[in-house]
Amino acid sequence: MPLPERLQLGHPDPMGSTVRDGGVNFAVFSDHAKVIELCIFDTGGAREVKRYALHGPDDGVFHGFLPGAAAGLVYGYRAHGPYEPARGHRFNAHKLLLDPYAREIIGRHAWRAEHHGFELGHPEGNRSFDRRDNALHALKARVAATSRPAAGHLNAPRIPKADLVLYELHVKGFSRTHPDIPEPLRGTYAALAHPTSIAHFKSLGVTVLSLLPVHYRLDEARLVERALHNYWGYNTIGFFCPDPRLARAGADPTEVADEFRAMVATLHEHGIEVVLDVVYNHSAEGDENGTTLSFRGLDHASWYRLQADDRSRCENLTGCGNTLNIAHPRVTQWVLDSLRYWVHDMGVDGFRFDLAPVIGRTRHGFDPHAAFFTALRQDPVLARAHLIAEPWDIGYDGYQLGRFPARWLEWNDKFRDSVRRYWLIGSGGGSGGGGGVGRGELARRFTASSDLFHHGQRQPMSSVNFIVAHDGFTLADLVQYSRKHNEANGEANHDGHGGEVCANFGAEGPSDDAEIVALRSRVRRALVATLLLAQGTPMLCAGDEIGRTQHGNNNAYCQDNATSWLDWSQVDTDFLAFVAEVLALRRAEPALRYERWFHAPPAAHHERCLSWFTPAGQTMQLNDWHDAGQHAFACRIDASPHGGRHLIVAFNPTAQPHPLRLPAGQWQVALDSARELPSGSAGPADGPFRMPARSLVVLRGSATGKGR
Repeated sequence: MPLPERLQLGHPDPMGSTVRDGGVNFAVFSDHAKVIELCIFDTGGAREVKRYALHGPDDGVFHGFLPGAAAGLVYGYRAHGPYEPARGHRFNAHKLLLDPYAREIIGRHAWRAEHHGFELGHPEGNRSFDRRDNALHALKARVAATSRPAAGHLNAPRIPKADLVLYELHVKGFSRTHPDIPEPLRGTYAALAHPTSIAHFKSLGVTVLSLLPVHYRLDEARLVERALHNYWGYNTIGFFCPDPRLARAGADPTEVADEFRAMVATLHEHGIEVVLDVVYNHSAEGDENGTTLSFRGLDHASWYRLQADDRSRCENLTGCGNTLNIAHPRVTQWVLDSLRYWVHDMGVDGFRFDLAPVIGRTRHGFDPHAAFFTALRQDPVLARAHLIAEPWDIGYDGYQLGRFPARWLEWNDKFRDSVRRYWLIGSGGGSGGGGGVGRGELARRFTASSDLFHHGQRQPMSSVNFIVAHDGFTLADLVQYSRKHNEANGEANHDGHGGEVCANFGAEGPSDDAEIVALRSRVRRALVATLLLAQGTPMLCAGDEIGRTQHGNNNAYCQDNATSWLDWSQVDTDFLAFVAEVLALRRAEPALRYERWFHAPPAAHHERCLSWFTPAGQTMQLNDWHDAGQHAFACRIDASPHGGRHLIVAFNPTAQPHPLRLPAGQWQVALDSARELPSGSAGPADGPFRMPARSLVVLRGSATGKGR
């Protein structure tokens, strides 16, 4: 295609590159650039064939229209402006810049000195200026075809919140070794839509796949030097692009996006939703000593938060060197545009926000009424999306559990730690800071942490309950290691959380001792039963249901190998069946997925009430809640009159069986995590009932039983 000599006046909206009117419109934001040039490359991205100065800026947006251009055109930007690091400006037109709105990215990134805006090793450090051109080795954008609603957007299941069961997984790790998935598909988006994968999800009973980051990411230079990879993917550079490394080999960017869309649409056909773990808190450019790949070169002082007393330095609230400045209106717009693209064009159902307080930070700290939250609330495309916060970052005022807007769900680490301590430490075992927890703390967490979420318009489902996530021990390792074993990461075992609550029950690592193995299995079942039957939104970590181990590595972020991949040759079929059984019980009993806060007895019409009682059958009093010597107790969930069955959930974390006096009525065992009491067996009417050691027991009662 012959290129015209001049770029026509374009539109400042939409941002990025857009096919329209027989050409392509380009729009890019910068508050401080003097000139931004559009650089056109050959189809392979090796040779720059034309350069145009964009028009503008109009309200901070540079723009232009290239008639005759079409999808497939390869381009980048060069930004001219002040190079004044002390004022936060790092413009360097010798560096080709990736469009922040790029929907297709070509090239292969390598860590080269010329990607820095300054001269490495120069006496003036990052205040020096590098004049080498990096275009040959830079990532470049490719114009994508006209935007369209994805099939997954049109056939979304819209699962009610009460039925959400999250399943956190890594796209590659889930299927990489699965023998029943064709080799070319293993580790890919397509593999998640394979009948074998869908059969597993359905038989297990999960309803939402929460995918670890799938945006286009880079491996950090320090990992490349050690021949490692950022396996988890929390180092994004392309926020509109699915990572090609998770697609079928040889796929070009268009095919990668199509594979992702097809995966989502197929999962939707089977009633399974897809949530993405997204990283809008930092970019892969690193701190002020990092590279100039995109955002930094376009407008460092606008895209990033800079230290108030030294604008030459990035504010690092993420532990990754930089922090994106979401408080800037154009950065807010960019995040919303990216989210909208993944819902409308790719079909996903929601997002889990990594280090989410960053997106609500203003100059005065976190604000649940920040501009981003207000804009998000008004967005019609994102109105149906699930929004899940990791409610902490590493900055000042960074722990914000329970403070997000009403619509949001939040990862509840207090549930994780309290449930672990109750089953692993409170009854005399395990290690980890903080000691055990009493019955009151366990009761709060089991009933959706009302101390954190019962305010404003928050509901119980706001609490995302989990025992294990990608970051930390697997569930199997939680009960067979007493300390982390991260030596393979190459950081002398200094990385990862050193105070995880865990227990090895007498032997570090795998054991041939039958008693130890049985005890570990018993406690693991009690842990997962507590998770899946607690009020709130449960989240399983992929592989925990089959007994996955990382051999004690609790920070396997850089282990793109058998350490992190699910081993389908070593499936704990008994535990897998148990997890499915517990989730089936949750589905069968509306009281175990109740969307509203429980009331004190008696229950009003169409309401449910909950009461707690001691093993002696007496209503828990203040002194009972504070009795550190007693651990076993139970709750009774009652429906309104004529409203169905009653349930008892009993907890015994001790090493010995414990008698429990049941309320009057007829009770049958619905679940015994210890697997000593047959399902359906009857408990004595108004008499002592034997709770097995280290067990959670659920009993069903008839509607005629009287509340306490």
